Amino acid sequence: MPPSASPFAARLRDLRPGWLSDPKVWRTEVLAGLVVALALIPEAISFSIIAGVDPAIGLFASFTMAVTISVVGGRRAMISAATGAVALVIAPLNREHGFGYLVAAVILAGVFQIALGALGVAKLMRFVPRSVMVGFVNSLAILIFMAQVPEMHDVPWPVYPLLAAGLALMVFFPKVTKVVPAPLVSIVILTAITVAAGIAVPTVGDKGELPSSLPVPGLPDVPFTMDTLTTVAPYALAMALVGLMESLMTAKLVDDITDTRSSKTRESIGQGIANIVTGFFGGMGGCAMIGQTMINVKVSGARTRLSTFLAGAFLMVLCIAFGPVVSDIPMAALVAVMVMVCFATFDWHSIAPKTLKRMPAGEITVMVVTVACVVATHNLAVGVVAGSVTAMVIFAKRVAHHAEMTAVPDHHDGKVTYSVTGALFFASANDLVGRFDYAGDPDKVVIDLTAAHIWDASSVAALDAIGTKYAQRGKTVEIIGLNMPSARIHEKLSGELTGH
Repeated sequence: MPPSASPFAARLRDLRPGWLSDPKVWRTEVLAGLVVALALIPEAISFSIIAGVDPAIGLFASFTMAVTISVVGGRRAMISAATGAVALVIAPLNREHGFGYLVAAVILAGVFQIALGALGVAKLMRFVPRSVMVGFVNSLAILIFMAQVPEMHDVPWPVYPLLAAGLALMVFFPKVTKVVPAPLVSIVILTAITVAAGIAVPTVGDKGELPSSLPVPGLPDVPFTMDTLTTVAPYALAMALVGLMESLMTAKLVDDITDTRSSKTRESIGQGIANIVTGFFGGMGGCAMIGQTMINVKVSGARTRLSTFLAGAFLMVLCIAFGPVVSDIPMAALVAVMVMVCFATFDWHSIAPKTLKRMPAGEITVMVVTVACVVATHNLAVGVVAGSVTAMVIFAKRVAHHAEMTAVPDHHDGKVTYSVTGALFFASANDLVGRFDYAGDPDKVVIDLTAAHIWDASSVAALDAIGTKYAQRGKTVEIIGLNMPSARIHEKLSGELTGH
């Protein structure tokens, strides 16, 4: 190598991720990507049916989403593809206006996600309580299991022993070796058995025809008018919000599992870019897939972007080059993988009697509300919003009771001092107004807020109301002990909140 080239080569080596030179990591990532790709195929086809489009559309979306997000996403090893939540949102648009409008909505949703990401919507994740997160995880596991139930109902009897064999392989094979992921071993063995023995059971091929060529980029077949924009915008915004919420919650879950941090802002913008690319390639859009992410991260042990990229790449290779072989995979093998994912995802500790005895009633209520709303609506976003609102209401009620007041009369100076402690906001301040003895107090009243904090305009209005009630009786009120932030908000708003 020429001497002049050596600094550049050294710089490239510094920029190269460390795992590129680790054969063990390569093996883990490659095999994880293969397992995820196999699990994506029937899911993508099913979501295509929900959206009312050709199965190839869902498979194309899974390919472009996974490949794009592996480069631009903020959370390594997370899988993004066509999802049921997105399919449910855009299905009415496709049904009423046609496929061109669906593609336009996917592209516009991507634009919305980039804008929301740039505006810092990811920072809202800090307001999601742990109890909502636990409910989210548990409801996710329940939904994944419920999605497998139709594959176990009204099927030929060999499906059940195949399902049991698949579960047994995934439980006991890791005790022999973890070099090859147990789900991949289970899929290969069960496929070989059904093909060799000629066992007639539902297969991947029964879900729909696999594509035989790569997607081709193009513009959506819609008139580029204001009417088109007003038609697709509501669906695009709903898709953007649902996709971001599901993706950010999944990213937070993977952060916890891997004990690493990720950029939620980059993930938000990356989801938008991935949806724009997917739309231009004629896909139905998508977001993070929690079930497949759990297969990748928790079951297969993947930790890098390589597994995400290969999941999308393998998906197309399997469909185009090995379509006939993939079509012969029994659904029982994939159902067994997803059932195992359910058990691995569910937070069993959260429902243990010992945990429930120690957990505050409010925390349990929030978790139950989250799970109930998700299971009832089959929409993770609805559950997260309902759980978060419930948590806020419980928190506000709890904090409101922390505002206490004690009266200390001073007969020598002819005054009374009320010492207020705690947080003053809309829930606690309104209750405070009725706790003063307006008629019986002396002419001078002191309100000591040294141990309190004013949080909002409601608190200032309550203090003004207290002063007004005393003034009507010819008595004066002095407020002391305000900390700097409380003094600023009180000075700014006092006397400005009523018109009389």
